[in-house]
Amino acid sequence: MKTVVAVLVVLLVVLQYRFWFADGGMVEVHRLEQKVTAQRTENERLRERNRALAAEVHDLKRGLDAVEARARVELGMVRKGETFYQVVEPKSDDGADGSDE
Repeated sequence: MKTVVAVLVVLLVVLQYRFWFADGGMVEVHRLEQKVTAQRTENERLRERNRALAAEVHDLKRGLDAVEARARVELGMVRKGETFYQVVEPKSDDGADGSDE
């Protein structure tokens, strides 16, 4: 009888080990669940980015205001008759401007 109990205990320990630590065990399941959660978060971030890009494409196709705004910001363009002023802050000699000179 003791032999049967000992065999059953050993079998239980082996099965518990496989359940928790072997390939496909609970440790791997937990790790895979974390990866799925991270991938879903990344997918949602990319989905939102795609929505923003689609809206920008729509604006660029439909109206000239978006094209004009992009030309002003990215290319520094100005309209005919406008004057562009660029303000440059003078460097201070005491290093108080935060630069590492």
